[in-house]
Amino acid sequence: MYRILATEGRAKRAEFTTVHGTVQTPLFMNVGTVAAIKGGVSTEDLKELGCQIQLSNTYHLHVRPGDEVVKKLGGLHKFMAWDRPILTDSGGFQVFSLASLRRIKEEGVYFNSHVDGRKIFMGPEQSMQIQSNLASTIAMAFDECPSSLAERSYVQASVDRTSRWLERCKAELERLNSLDDTINKEQMLFGINQGAIFPDIRIEHAKRISELDLPGYSIGGLAVGEPNEVMYDILDHVVPYLPKDKPTYLMGVGTPKDILEGVERGVDFFDCVYPSRNGRHGHLYTNRGTVRLLNAQYELDDSPIEEDCNCPACRHYSKAYIRHLLKAKEMLGMRLCVMHNLYFYNKMMEEIRNALDNGTFAAYKKQKLENVSYNR
Repeated sequence: MYRILATEGRAKRAEFTTVHGTVQTPLFMNVGTVAAIKGGVSTEDLKELGCQIQLSNTYHLHVRPGDEVVKKLGGLHKFMAWDRPILTDSGGFQVFSLASLRRIKEEGVYFNSHVDGRKIFMGPEQSMQIQSNLASTIAMAFDECPSSLAERSYVQASVDRTSRWLERCKAELERLNSLDDTINKEQMLFGINQGAIFPDIRIEHAKRISELDLPGYSIGGLAVGEPNEVMYDILDHVVPYLPKDKPTYLMGVGTPKDILEGVERGVDFFDCVYPSRNGRHGHLYTNRGTVRLLNAQYELDDSPIEEDCNCPACRHYSKAYIRHLLKAKEMLGMRLCVMHNLYFYNKMMEEIRNALDNGTFAAYKKQKLENVSYNR
């Protein structure tokens, strides 16, 4: 159940109730592709860092350790010791981005594993079956993510196929949820809006998938190389045609600035690898801009990453020490940096929710971006 608590312009403040608990939106989903956050961050850490939903990937977990293995071990929640909601991506993006050899047919996609080269087939039914085995809270529909540079005719054909695949996903998940041996019989399906950078195709697709009355809807195929302003323009066109009374998820986004722009346009859910990936390389987010910790200027800096930050790294350690750990290739350095960045993201989402509660989001956004741009 999705309940809107406050609005400011098109921005929404809501709560979303699932079988694994109620979450507050807007929110950031921490990306644990293979059921773990890269950088040595545990599920206990994630709770301390304010994470509400953890995201894992269908394709990667299907390849290793295998979704049947996860099912035998009681599902993804039990497997990774996480009792809050989990969203699993469908695997579609990875199939199209990682597989060097693939054939797209109406029934699905034939491709070779990026791990061992073995032949794999994945279509809507297979993606739903894998996600049902993983027993995530939210299953994403299997779709094709066409390139933003693709020709209009290809994008239109791709979107039409994605629509047909979504109908098959819905039917298959309903079947799976009715089976006796299904771990999570209340698994939700989110549809995905595609259409590259063609606003009219996007809008028609949004109208079509909205008719299926799914628990939530996402916008895919953005933040894949197009200019930021193009992404914002697509959101301006598309979000109004997705159900306002359902959560809206902008996939793979993004920087703090992108998140603030997305919230302003009515987006509820975000996910991105930036905080963990950049953290592992000493690229840290703060309210005073980004800190590149490997720079020589921090060699003797005994202050925390950010003075008023309450994350585990800033409470106990100096920039100089964490920089030393990174230079020495000690895992602790990466862990502390990733924890700081995840804390920053989740704290920012809490601040956004508070601002929406108080009717001050516009002022908050302006102040947040006044001195820093938060480029990738």
